[in-house]
Amino acid sequence: MDHTANNAPHPAPEAEEVYRRWIQFLDEEFTRHQAPERRAEIVRDQLYQLYLGRPHGTKLNLTLTSELPGNVLSLSLDPENVTLEAEHFGDADSVQFAKRKPLLWFWKMFDRSPIGINHWLGLRFRSMLGRHLFARIGAGVKIYHGVELTFGYNLTIEEGATIRHHALLNDRGGITIGKGAVIGSFARIYSHIHAAHDFGEVMLVPTVIGTAARIASHAIVLAGQHVAAGELVGSFPAERP
Repeated sequence: MDHTANNAPHPAPEAEEVYRRWIQFLDEEFTRHQAPERRAEIVRDQLYQLYLGRPHGTKLNLTLTSELPGNVLSLSLDPENVTLEAEHFGDADSVQFAKRKPLLWFWKMFDRSPIGINHWLGLRFRSMLGRHLFARIGAGVKIYHGVELTFGYNLTIEEGATIRHHALLNDRGGITIGKGAVIGSFARIYSHIHAAHDFGEVMLVPTVIGTAARIASHAIVLAGQHVAAGELVGSFPAERP
């Protein structure tokens, strides 16, 4: 592990070159290909190598009971064989979601793979994928391991924002996160409300996190809230005198 002049750790030069080439390749592929079917193929091929260490193409033996677990794994690496919870939401935009479903699966499965906890690579991978998932992602955004998304296309993250580990961004009704804002680990940000008299009735209400606002770890921001610029939400340690 090498360190830059400011002592920030980063990979050895050979590894860094490979990581950057991979991210650039994926960025170009997802820019070039918008069709859900083609994106699903790209994601399937990438996940095959990340999880199984071999290219896709080997014919599965579907007759042997002993190979069923391996077949389940192999088939589940293809986004077309997967269902996501968000697909069951009646407010999903079918066209927008179809283009992003393979990328949402890639997002989830990258983080659950052995390389998902590679910090340097993970930050850059998620920022790249965010350019194809989100309504907008600004420069310098940092998204940490395990962040959960719903649709992706209703999410705007402005420059320099930080989303810490395992935060939930439930963007069904739209979420905007302002410049330099920080969303703490395991925080929950919502943009929809279930009616008190009927859980099946859902109201979509955009949520805004203002510039440089800070949402504490495990804090919850309910739908429709507009967190002001610089505002703190949740519990923070008292400052020492």
